[in-house]
Amino acid sequence: EVQLVESGGGSVQAGGSLRVSCAASGFTFDDYSIGWFRQAPGKEREAVSCISSSDGSIYYADSVKGRFTISSDNAKNTVNLQMNSLQPEDTAVYYCAASVGWRYTREPPFLYEFDYWGQGTQVTVSS
Repeated sequence: EVQLVESGGGSVQAGGSLRVSCAASGFTFDDYSIGWFRQAPGKEREAVSCISSSDGSIYYADSVKGRFTISSDNAKNTVNLQMNSLQPEDTAVYYCAASVGWRYTREPPFLYEFDYWGQGTQVTVSS
């Protein structure tokens, strides 16, 4: 059974940091690119960051560049998203997702490119 399980969400004040993790199982982790997406109330789900399985290339949304860092631990089948300098506009449910076909481009990944999704973890940033 394929599973993507997010953890590490929570509440923090503006300027603070959180790390969310995505633990994957049930598929060949090395074959899949992993992405982080977020969805704020009343807004569409958007790509935050993705790491490619083929060459380790990384996409970041402009809104998080310089503040968020994605990393992959293939030995543990885990992808982490370190989020620093958090702002209230970062408040959202954060989802991880896995894609066998996604390859890095400068454009935001499309949701339909991702085959498996986690259940999400809430991140709340207060001002």
